[in-house]
Amino acid sequence: MIRRIGVIGAGTMGNGIAQVFAQAGFEVCLQDVSQGALERARGTIEKSLAKFVEKGKLSAADREGALQRLRTDHAFEALSEVDFVVEAIIEDAEAKRALFARLDRVTRPEVVLSSNTSSISITLLGAATARPERVLGMHFMNPVPLMPLVELIRGQRTGPDAMSLAAELCSQLGKTGIEAADYPGFIANRILMPMINEAIFALMEGVGTVDAIDAVMKLGMNHPMGPLTLADFIGLDVCLAIMDVLHDGLGDPKYRACPLLRRKVAAGQLGRKSGHGFYAYA
Repeated sequence: MIRRIGVIGAGTMGNGIAQVFAQAGFEVCLQDVSQGALERARGTIEKSLAKFVEKGKLSAADREGALQRLRTDHAFEALSEVDFVVEAIIEDAEAKRALFARLDRVTRPEVVLSSNTSSISITLLGAATARPERVLGMHFMNPVPLMPLVELIRGQRTGPDAMSLAAELCSQLGKTGIEAADYPGFIANRILMPMINEAIFALMEGVGTVDAIDAVMKLGMNHPMGPLTLADFIGLDVCLAIMDVLHDGLGDPKYRACPLLRRKVAAGQLGRKSGHGFYAYA
């Protein structure tokens, strides 16, 4: 029985994942090497839960219960007690492989190790462990507390029991798990990122302004936000990393990242998190 969830990485995705598991009644250990990141994550989760209470979607008692079930820890050894792991660190294959190798040593052999990666090979991560049949992808959407989809990625050696367990956990979170094969970008980002990249090409080539490109996609295609707004929300560095994974993994020039995207990232204009991307943020 799964009672304790380990979430590694206290960034935007990690704190959202920790929140939804705590809300669903699981004991959660949110681990990060940075104490400052853990403190910011707890503050973000407290504010998010407070908004749910204000909107009548959560009782004050349930908010307090969720916070009591959430603990933060910078010690990696704290993960030795968990029953299921969700990794949510930076989108870097070598960093993730090193982490999975370490998790393999620290956690119990029967524990399933999942990654929130949005594009990196699950087969590659599983090969860094002695339990590839218990390694899978569990790609949450941002913002995690609001978005109902979780992509479940089966690696080359991922076993059916691990996939069934992950699907059941999605149901307990009130989310829908959709299985995707282990190809670069899976389903979501293989379709989404080339669209965003093409929007950036259209801007670079003067086909339309930032506002015009976003307005066409919102008003003409009924998208909730334009692709350039969405890129800023995701983070331009993340968009670039995913495009590079698609290009390297599939070898097709149609996945070449737009030069303007590379320039923005090189300039530190990463979107909302840096205060400037395709739009300026106060």
